[in-house]
Amino acid sequence: MTTASVWDHAETPSARVPGRAGTTASRAAGRGGGLRIEVHGVVQGVGFRPFVYRTAVACGLRGDVRNAGGHVTIQVFGPDGAVAAFLDRLVLDAPGQARIDRVETVPLDGRAPDTAFRVVASTGATGGDRDLPPDLDTCPACLRELFDPADRRHRYPFINCTDCGPRATIVTDLPYDRARTTMAGFPMCDDCAAEYHDPADRRFHAEPIACPACGPRLAWWTGAAGHGTGEAGHGTGEAALSAAIATIEGGGLVAVKGIGGYQLVCDATSAAAVARVRAAKHRPAKPLAVMVPDLAAAERLVRLDAAERALLYDVARPIVLARSRAGTVRATWRAPGTAPAASPAPGGGATAGRADGPALAAGVTGGLSEVGIFLPYSPLHHLLLAALARPLVVTSGNRAGEPIATEPATARRVLAPLVDGVLDHDRPIHSRYDDSVVRVVAGTRRVLRRARGYAPETLPLPVSAPEPVLAVGAQLKQTTTLAIGDRAVVGPHTGDLENAETLAAFEETVARLARLRAARPRVVAHDPHPGYLSTQYAVAHFPADRRVAVQHHHAHVAAVAAEHGLPEPFVGIAYDGLGLGADGTFWGGEVLLAGYTGYRRVGRFARAPMPGGAAAIRRPARMALGYLFGVEDLGAGRPDPALAAALLARLDGPEVAVLRRMVERRLNCPLASSAGRLFDAVASLLGVADDSGYEGEAAIRLEAAAEPYPEASPLRWRLVERDGLRVYDPAPTIADALERALGEPAGLVAARFHSTVVEVTVALAEAAAGAGRPNRTVCLGGGVFQNRRLAAATVAALDAAGFAAHLGGRIPVNDGGISYGQAVVAAARLGGR
Repeated sequence: MTTASVWDHAETPSARVPGRAGTTASRAAGRGGGLRIEVHGVVQGVGFRPFVYRTAVACGLRGDVRNAGGHVTIQVFGPDGAVAAFLDRLVLDAPGQARIDRVETVPLDGRAPDTAFRVVASTGATGGDRDLPPDLDTCPACLRELFDPADRRHRYPFINCTDCGPRATIVTDLPYDRARTTMAGFPMCDDCAAEYHDPADRRFHAEPIACPACGPRLAWWTGAAGHGTGEAGHGTGEAALSAAIATIEGGGLVAVKGIGGYQLVCDATSAAAVARVRAAKHRPAKPLAVMVPDLAAAERLVRLDAAERALLYDVARPIVLARSRAGTVRATWRAPGTAPAASPAPGGGATAGRADGPALAAGVTGGLSEVGIFLPYSPLHHLLLAALARPLVVTSGNRAGEPIATEPATARRVLAPLVDGVLDHDRPIHSRYDDSVVRVVAGTRRVLRRARGYAPETLPLPVSAPEPVLAVGAQLKQTTTLAIGDRAVVGPHTGDLENAETLAAFEETVARLARLRAARPRVVAHDPHPGYLSTQYAVAHFPADRRVAVQHHHAHVAAVAAEHGLPEPFVGIAYDGLGLGADGTFWGGEVLLAGYTGYRRVGRFARAPMPGGAAAIRRPARMALGYLFGVEDLGAGRPDPALAAALLARLDGPEVAVLRRMVERRLNCPLASSAGRLFDAVASLLGVADDSGYEGEAAIRLEAAAEPYPEASPLRWRLVERDGLRVYDPAPTIADALERALGEPAGLVAARFHSTVVEVTVALAEAAAGAGRPNRTVCLGGGVFQNRRLAAATVAALDAAGFAAHLGGRIPVNDGGISYGQAVVAAARLGGR
């Protein structure tokens, strides 16, 4: 071997072949040798070896291709022109789901083999890039076979090929071969083996290949709610599917084993069935996702723009949050224990439904004007929807606060007592993957929950990690990231780390990420909050000199900057519920001058007490009282409680008296400079929501209340200087809101509040840009920016003011993006910046 060439993915294909690559190939062929090629990126599990085989044969080359570790190794022998053409097509014609990061070539000495080009056995080399593709939705070719009575896989719920099917959920190790997947226990029949070894077949080396004769099989278990024990089987295969269809059609509730875990499925038009789902999950108010068979069915329920339509058909098949159409929700609904909505939400009228399709049960959306809607992504989903011909609630198979079930034993213990039956199957799920959730903001996809279809795709690091870094995320919406070299792999959404079950799921994810990447983490990045279970894990498993604490809001904005590849420094604006600040108080309305290794706090929201601590998060009415009686005095005085007579009249008198004493005496009233808590307080003050049944509910309802008013002038606001920081004083805003609410619809006042926060944010950014080196780059992070109205208006206002505003897209702006931000910061610090 002599000279090696490396093509970086940033080079254009035309530059790759005639330039360095062409020279290398010519030099190798000129000596009568060949070329060894390594292709790095997402090149396993996407049909890359079959593609290489067909391309090499078409070019008249000899040699072989194999999976090696996490990349693909190719040896080619042939004329100079044929090798050059092969190299060009290797990049230009790669499979659609492949991602080529770089190609390395080394000349080979020796004679070309006498045999034709072959796909040969994989090698288990470790180290280097080990990228794994996400699960892929069912391709059109497999769908045609699924519903073709003449096909041998007709109605087979595990049909797949090299272009579709499970990947991340079944892989146990790399390189990606059947023996290293949960399909290892299903020997191929002669027919499948023939397809698997036939280069002309689209199932050539499709590792999950299966058919009714040799593959996984459905099984039906009667649940305890269906007067069974959850232990006795009542049919397999088509009989099991028929039993599930009949149960759902009759208004029942079924647990279905999906791609990445069990799901609860019922008729989305049945109020009784939807109520059962809510009771089973202990989920009284949070909206439920709805699966429909196709775009036409989706358009009957929601209003979609071009970006949302494209997302529905994206290979990831995410849940897309879209605005409901008027009349598609059967009746008005409000969450138990909340005040009536102060203004109607569009699409929430009390109608009998649309003439061109069934209306969703009122309880599906939780009284909101959006529907989380998605299309089927597995053959089993397609079969269910084709038979039932109605929208279905398809939601994670778990109780609130627990991870999605993946094991049959867990399904029978936890889910069987709650459902009428379990539609099971015997293909094991190796890795837990819930469904991804996205929202379009300002015409761009924004991932809110990064799971099936997106994870475990790798993301870039602005500074390479000199040694493997494990980032363990936060407490809520937890994800885990493993940083190796200049790439970071973000694991799937785990959930909220609040109990032993989610902690165990988190630890499983950590172990599997390390194994798949063949890397042993040497450093852990974590949140400084000592109460987080993720922080406690870091402390328990790594010595002090191997731990890097990354402030919560710095992680938020660093994640956005890194995703967009931005230079430092930048202005970081982080609005969320809570995060432990460097001064020991809770932060959540923060303006930072930041880089990848550190930050300087230059602005914030005013502090307000949280009466009862965490209890104030669950009950926004407490936060309203905290702002009324104890918001930080910045010179404008506090709002007059008399203006909040409507709130005080709704609340129990003794409760108000006790909370007021707590605030005045600062008893169990931690202070927070939180934008999220301010949204909660305003929601309660306007009568939109006094309680939150799930995280962010009050703020979500405030956004929904504002929707009928697309244009609204802002309320009063002011910025002041306090201890060297520019501070937003919300007291005038709250007072103005309460005064206007006496004569204006609460929805209009809610819209004015959103406009106010936008103006405040631009003013804070201007102050921050002048606080150091002039900087017009702004990164917006934190869960408050999940708010479509706020995020879109803020980006537009910042751009109009001459800033370059950036918002997370591939990485959630909520706490699901914290682990990536932690990895970015830790890698930069270790890298010496």
